[in-house]
Amino acid sequence: MTQQNRTERGAEVRFPPPLVFLGAILLGVGLDVVAPLPLPADRWTGAVGGLVLLLSGLALGAAAHVHFRRTGQHPAPWKPSPELILRGPYRFTRNPMYVGMSLVQVGIGLLANDLWISFLTVAALAIVHFIAVLPEERYLSAKFEAEYGAYVARVRRYL
Repeated sequence: MTQQNRTERGAEVRFPPPLVFLGAILLGVGLDVVAPLPLPADRWTGAVGGLVLLLSGLALGAAAHVHFRRTGQHPAPWKPSPELILRGPYRFTRNPMYVGMSLVQVGIGLLANDLWISFLTVAALAIVHFIAVLPEERYLSAKFEAEYGAYVARVRRYL
């Protein structure tokens, strides 16, 4: 595939990242049935913390999604990106949707009093890093070259 075809098609991401997070949550639920791993803190503290993280993650993901839609782009990473988004949460993280999904997963784990779900967030993000983030970065670097390089130099990948 030529460089031009690759940039016209989008990043070479073959599996939807949200499904990785969903799979990790379901695995955490299953592990909790076999070997429960409850919070060491009182239930109220975990529920409040979980709710804050869950809502923060949803807000971050929604803000990123709004910026995609405003520029006429689709958030699916395999769709072409006609322009770089440098506003909103993209000023602070290059991957606000994945950070948001991570916060949602940790929040769900705390709300459910299931540390397996929260701990598996690390594995989910690591998988997404390799199957989505790295291919997206290659795609954006090839398509936007110097502009993307300058963006990478000033904005962190995650936090």
